[in-house]
Amino acid sequence: MQSVFEQIARSLRERRAMLFVGAGVSMSVGLPSWHRLIEHMTKELGLDDQMVGMPDASYQALAEYYRLRQGSIGSLRKWMDREWSVSREKVRQSEIHKLIVSLDFPIVYTTNYDRNLEAAFEIHGQPYVKIANAKDIANASSGPTQIVKYHGDFDDDASLVLAETDYFDRLSFDSPLDVKFRADALGRTILFIGYSMSDMNIRLLLHRLWQTWRLSGYERDRPNSFVFMPGPNLIQEAVLGRWGLNVVAGDDEDPQKSLLAFLRQIADAK
Repeated sequence: MQSVFEQIARSLRERRAMLFVGAGVSMSVGLPSWHRLIEHMTKELGLDDQMVGMPDASYQALAEYYRLRQGSIGSLRKWMDREWSVSREKVRQSEIHKLIVSLDFPIVYTTNYDRNLEAAFEIHGQPYVKIANAKDIANASSGPTQIVKYHGDFDDDASLVLAETDYFDRLSFDSPLDVKFRADALGRTILFIGYSMSDMNIRLLLHRLWQTWRLSGYERDRPNSFVFMPGPNLIQEAVLGRWGLNVVAGDDEDPQKSLLAFLRQIADAK
């Protein structure tokens, strides 16, 4: 039986692999956590820290309140674009980003708003096309790697999935990017990296993908897909395994080193 690395490497060689990149990859080059965003919104809106610390005060709910108070998230997006950026030199020095580029996935999805993936492709001289909305889908060429900004892009305020309403709208799973994802995912091996698996949109996406295959009557023909996690997690292994996803656990206490070692093994197998 082929190892995980051999299976992914084979799918890469056959151009039937897809990468899904989460916040952990951006945090590896110094991007701030969601807590920093909450602190900024709290300060700008003049909210009491205790109110924001309540269990139901998620960053999505705060962003929704921000939009109601300010009329739009335009100024918040500008702050995020400014603060949630790192130098191209940091991206250049990132071995994780270099490996992502060199593995040459034909399609890369990401829920990150930042431009680090695009910068990595530019730095390492690899062509790409960015897709963040229906217009981009229509105009995208099929040759270069497609970088699909699944939760939006700083260059297009309307594309951002940030406030609570944005997330609820995506739960219908029928936006142009959702339709594209279903088409892209059905025939490909998918690898998820940089996720804690706490994002309900992503969990719903995984569940819907499993449901699509189950109802098709051809579930046994579904390509293997994998979720990399920095360390073992029996709960996630059981739940995601029920949905047909293989959880691959790293063995290093440092999540970044764990992911780096995993990507290197795929590169070696390729």
